[in-house]
Amino acid sequence: MFQRLLALPEPGAETFFLWGPRQAGKSTLLRHRYPNAVWVDLLKADEFRRGAANLLGGRALRYELRGLTAGELGESFDLDRILNHGCLPSIYESNRHSRRLEAYISDYLREEVAAEGLVRNLPAFSDFLDAAALSDTTPVNYSNVARDCGVSAPTVKSYFGILEDTLLARWLPRWRRRAKRRLAGAPKLYFEDVGVVNRLARRGELHRGSDSYGKAFENWLFHELSAFLAYQERDEQLTYWRLPSGIEVDFVVGDMRLAIEAKATARINNNHLKGLRTLAEEHPSVGRRVVACLEPKPRRTSDNIDLIGAEDFARELWQGQLV
Repeated sequence: MFQRLLALPEPGAETFFLWGPRQAGKSTLLRHRYPNAVWVDLLKADEFRRGAANLLGGRALRYELRGLTAGELGESFDLDRILNHGCLPSIYESNRHSRRLEAYISDYLREEVAAEGLVRNLPAFSDFLDAAALSDTTPVNYSNVARDCGVSAPTVKSYFGILEDTLLARWLPRWRRRAKRRLAGAPKLYFEDVGVVNRLARRGELHRGSDSYGKAFENWLFHELSAFLAYQERDEQLTYWRLPSGIEVDFVVGDMRLAIEAKATARINNNHLKGLRTLAEEHPSVGRRVVACLEPKPRRTSDNIDLIGAEDFARELWQGQLV
């Protein structure tokens, strides 16, 4: 079992709910953390008391388990593997990840959507998943996605709500504080697991240097940052920054305390630094500026932008040296 970094309460200390996507390892973590607990399976008809449900509204804390992080993988962290296999423990470890991802998606459609009656038109929702996967790491235009999958924009909006409610995807809002120029951009979509979005988008095996690898790299970076802020209970929002001209910075932590660009390349040039440099012009008080990349050795530019390889970036993040 991987050493998970989500800190759950001591046995008997608190009432709480543990949420997370399917196969994130919730049951395994709970059984390990509370070996003497009494288990009640609400999926079994003889244990489910429909008329006497008590969700403890307002009296139970919420915890959420994400997929595997670099901090949990430690020395066994393999960037190429996680970008291809995804972050779900059983699939990350599997040598048949493509088939397991296909089964995972099918099970999700059948169990989470069909069985729960979340949508009336399952084929349309299946087409929507394929179209939504192409929007991963980008601002979402509901009308465009609706046209691609042949349903109305309001229906597509409700479908995105299902992805969010079932923890299959998350939104990254744009940074909103007033700047010298008007900011632009709808929230960006990030699927919870990069392996799932790879399979839905039919990317095949990802190799360094490809556009698909770059998109997967950005998705992984969002996963690491959002998981770190959640697990450490940091009261700082994760956003992105963008000008109407299209110049943007992928991630901003808190009130410009940290700005990060994701660049899956081993050779960073001036074009890769344009967003972070423009951000500093617009917000001179911005804190540390970082490019997470594939360069083999960390270095700093003449204007104090840190270029850090993925492995070093992950290590600094989870050791608390980055944020």
